[in-house]
Amino acid sequence: MKKIIILLLAITTLLLASNTQEQERQKRIDKQVKIEMKKEQKYSVEQTFYQGNNYDFKGAEVNKDSLDTVPEIPVDDFNIDSVYD
Repeated sequence: MKKIIILLLAITTLLLASNTQEQERQKRIDKQVKIEMKKEQKYSVEQTFYQGNNYDFKGAEVNKDSLDTVPEIPVDDFNIDSVYD
């Protein structure tokens, strides 16, 4: 009986943790969408193309909070010599 209760508690904890991560991810997405919509509204009013000095490079940076959700790409052991065999 104790094992069943402990198992249910563990499963519930895992489900709550995954739900919390999904909510945080959704909040980051919503926040970024709002920022991009404001930029698009600004661009639609101005209707200009920005050049180097006027362009906002800060807005193109990667959000460090979202890096932990990006899956790692497995790297194959690539040998250029085997290409020419």
